[in-house]
Amino acid sequence: MHLSPADDAHPRTPGEEQLALAAELLALLGDRTRLALLHALMDGEADVTTLTEECGAARPAVSQHLARLRLAGLVSTRKEGRRVVYALRDGHLRRLVGEALSVADHRLRDRPPHD
Repeated sequence: MHLSPADDAHPRTPGEEQLALAAELLALLGDRTRLALLHALMDGEADVTTLTEECGAARPAVSQHLARLRLAGLVSTRKEGRRVVYALRDGHLRRLVGEALSVADHRLRDRPPHD
């Protein structure tokens, strides 16, 4: 697998609290539905109906995953009438999701052909 150089690697050795928080974040990203939801939000704000259509999961599951992401501080919400609109909290998360998907692309490309 070929990875690009880590030009923006963390500048110092992380402490225990940073490692714990990073592990918690990566565990949240380790779920296919949550990753799909975050990817859908990379294009901008969306409500539950739109996100349900985009990620192909059942609406109750989408709502539960969004609640976990909101409680973890990864997505923000705002009311628009009766609708709740979700958005990514920051650009770091957008880059992290994009990088995770880029690594997946590289791994898929580097797989040996099946017999």
